[in-house]
Amino acid sequence: MMEAKLEALETRIAFQDQELQTLSDVIVRQQNQLDMLAEQIHLLEGKMRDMNSSLLIPESEETPPPHY
Repeated sequence: MMEAKLEALETRIAFQDQELQTLSDVIVRQQNQLDMLAEQIHLLEGKMRDMNSSLLIPESEETPPPHY
């Protein structure tokens, strides 16, 4: 009886160890994805800043609106 309980506990611990490793692997993969997405956002922010600055014309070069 005691041996069966011990074997059941050992089986549960082995299963839990395996599940813990699986979850740890998932966390590592997700962190890598988050890091990659953060870098992409950073690059896109830079591109948007560059686009905005290239779209703006200095006031001295702007033509006045037609009603002036």
